[in-house]
Amino acid sequence: MSDSLYQGRRFRTLNILDEGVREALAIEIDTSLPAERVVRTLQQLAAWRGLPKAIRLDNGPELTAQRFTTWCAVMGIELRHIQPGKPNQNAFIERFNRSYRTEVLNSWLFGSLDEVREITYQWIISYNKERPHHALGNLPPMVYRERLLAGLNSTLQLST
Repeated sequence: MSDSLYQGRRFRTLNILDEGVREALAIEIDTSLPAERVVRTLQQLAAWRGLPKAIRLDNGPELTAQRFTTWCAVMGIELRHIQPGKPNQNAFIERFNRSYRTEVLNSWLFGSLDEVREITYQWIISYNKERPHHALGNLPPMVYRERLLAGLNSTLQLST
């Protein structure tokens, strides 16, 4: 995604989600997000959550760059690129992006990248800890994941 600061300086966001539990893992924010930065962010997430088996992504230049694709191949991560012009193939992230755009990017006039990062950080905490998701039995993502890890694997068990 992209937006601009109050003074007009453009910035981009890299939104990383766990589709299985609907949890926002990271939103990287900077004026440029090249492939090396994407790899570094995924390495940091891997130290925390482990490597994914697959990543669903669009065809942005940072996500088709040799540095990124080679790193994913070496790590054994399958890349599932959506078809150009077919955002419905990545509907969950599109829905997430709409929420983030509406509730953060369109709701604030940002003076600095640090301000965008701080407000985004607070929003992610709320999104993961407080916001119930219908697909998760009306549980917030972090609660759902904690219950899933505790061995409660049926929808009925998870929503009680």
